[in-house]
Amino acid sequence: MKCPFCGCMDSKVLDSRHSDDRIKRRRECEACARRFTTFEVVEHSPLVVVKKDKSREIFDREKILSSMLKACGKRPIPYTVLEQAAADIENALVSDLDKEVSSSRVGELVMDKLRQIDDVAYVRYASVYRQFKDTESFMEELKNILSNRGYNVSEKE
Repeated sequence: MKCPFCGCMDSKVLDSRHSDDRIKRRRECEACARRFTTFEVVEHSPLVVVKKDKSREIFDREKILSSMLKACGKRPIPYTVLEQAAADIENALVSDLDKEVSSSRVGELVMDKLRQIDDVAYVRYASVYRQFKDTESFMEELKNILSNRGYNVSEKE
């Protein structure tokens, strides 16, 4: 960090304090021994979602929360659980350090979270997201859920 008094590029940090989106540092110049304070701001670059038609839009956690609320309609799931799930999804996407993410990746993360929260909500979301063509594909997904839960699912002939 450049000293505002002598211009020297060498300084040491004496103290750091963190607040919401900024860091306050007390520094001391190693050349002139004068002290000064710097403020660092955490820069958030926007996350962009690339849709199937190759169009792009800014990531919106509220859209995820809204779709999860629809899938969980009339289910006994607290709103705070869905808020936390949406926050977890956003954190997972941001931690990947990619500035662009495919809509299919977002959809898969939502389905994974809903699978953990409620099977009915998961099936509702998956039926729209995966666009099941017929009852056969829908039944296959239900069989997968049941077999993952430890139920014996045998094919009737």
